[in-house]
Amino acid sequence: MNRLIKLVVLAATLTTLTACTGHVENKKNNCSYDYLLHPAISISKMIGGCGLAAEQ
Repeated sequence: MNRLIKLVVLAATLTTLTACTGHVENKKNNCSYDYLLHPAISISKMIGGCGLAAEQ
């Protein structure tokens, strides 16, 4: 029973994470970044890797 609970928790975690990933490109298609949970909390977005947000 304990093993079944662990497998269910693992499956739920993987399902949640894979459903929340994505890829964003700017309008000029010269810069892009991947995110895990939400585009606003991407490290690339936080450090300004694609420039100003207004240009995207």
